[in-house]
Amino acid sequence: MKQPKPSIEIELERILYIDDYCIVINKASGEAAEGAGPGMTDLPAVLAEQFGRRKSSGGKTFAPAAVHRLDVPVTGCMLFARTPEALDFLNRQFAQRKADKRYWAVVENPAGTLPLSEEGELIHWIEVDARRNKSICYTEEHPRCKKAELRYRIIGRGEHYIFLEIQLITGRHHQIRAQLEALGLHIKGDLKYGAKRSEKEGGIRLHARSLTFPHPKKDEEVSVTAPILNRDNLWTAFEESSLT
Repeated sequence: MKQPKPSIEIELERILYIDDYCIVINKASGEAAEGAGPGMTDLPAVLAEQFGRRKSSGGKTFAPAAVHRLDVPVTGCMLFARTPEALDFLNRQFAQRKADKRYWAVVENPAGTLPLSEEGELIHWIEVDARRNKSICYTEEHPRCKKAELRYRIIGRGEHYIFLEIQLITGRHHQIRAQLEALGLHIKGDLKYGAKRSEKEGGIRLHARSLTFPHPKKDEEVSVTAPILNRDNLWTAFEESSLT
């Protein structure tokens, strides 16, 4: 049976980069880069309809495919390959850690001593609980676990929240959310990982702020920055802190 066409389009201001080989969009909360479930926007289907499918070297058509993970409630830079060759190339670059991924996280300010220095590195071993769709962190190497690494710095503090800039070194399932929870820290709105309450507009306060990666055909890097889609006083305070 023929599938219905997607009823939405990605606004042009959310297209951060596009050419014949790849697309980077500023993803909104509720959009799925792959495996869209009920109530989610299927981004590959939307992009294929809006910008067309490309032909591979073998002549088959190819819909845009996600190169990396970005959880459904997370916003920001999301990279899609437009050809199988580009997908293969970009997958290798990400696996070899040749892409730079930076995130902004608004974290609930816990009572007592903050379990973080001003900047540093977090290393855990992550196990995925598929039944609960949740990642569990261990501080020592553990069977069935994958090593997870990130670097962070505190760029601002408020009465109720801490502003973190995070450089993701590995790309594990729910990595940032799980590693922060392991320290007793919770991203605003992230009920799955211990936040006190949800966001009024849905989603969580985790934003893939910037992405730099080698271009699959040109001998150059692509670097993009994703503006905050739904700016409010809290995000404005975060942006002001990042400039100081």
